Amino acid sequence: MSKIIVRSFLGLFLIIVPALQALDSSEVQEYRLRFYHTHTGERLDIVYRRGDSYLPEALAELDNFLRDHRTGTVHHFDPHLFDLLHDLTASVHDSGGEIDVVCGYRTPWSNEFLRHRSAHTGAAQHSLHMQAEAIDIRLPGVPTATVRDAALKLGRGGVSYYRSSDFVHVDVGRVRRW
Repeated sequence: MSKIIVRSFLGLFLIIVPALQALDSSEVQEYRLRFYHTHTGERLDIVYRRGDSYLPEALAELDNFLRDHRTGTVHHFDPHLFDLLHDLTASVHDSGGEIDVVCGYRTPWSNEFLRHRSAHTGAAQHSLHMQAEAIDIRLPGVPTATVRDAALKLGRGGVSYYRSSDFVHVDVGRVRRW
C-alpha cells in the first residue's frame, strides 16, 4: 500500500512542478525595444510587453517618445506597431539593436506641412502617421532595402522604401506597398 501512495505522490509531483515553473514570472517573455529619435536626439530602451500583457506605463512612455517633434503633440499608438517592430528587428537578426526613428506621430498640421514642403516627402493626405499607426525607421548597420524586404515578408501592414532618404515606412494598416 505504501508503494502506491509514494508512486501517487511522485506522479502528482511530476505534474505539479512543471506547471508551477510555467507560472514563474521569469519564464514570461519580455518584449524590449531600443530607440534613437533622429530629430530630438532622445533615446529610449523599454520593455513594453510581458507575455500577452502590454505595460500601460511603457506604452505612455512610447507615446511621448514618438510625439510629433514639430508640435510636441502626443497621441496614443497602436501597440501592434511595437510588436511589428519587435518582430521586424528579430527577422533581420537585430533584436536589441537600436531603431532610428525618422518619424512617429504627425499631427494633421505637420502632415500638411510636409505635403506642401516638397513633392518628394512621401507624406500622404490620409497618412497613418496621423492615427499613430505608422513609423519611419532605419536600423543602423542593416541596409534599408533589407529592412524593407523583411517588413514585406512579415505581411502585417503597409511598407514603403525611401531609398534617397534612407528609411523604411511600416504601419499596421492594410497590407500594401508603394
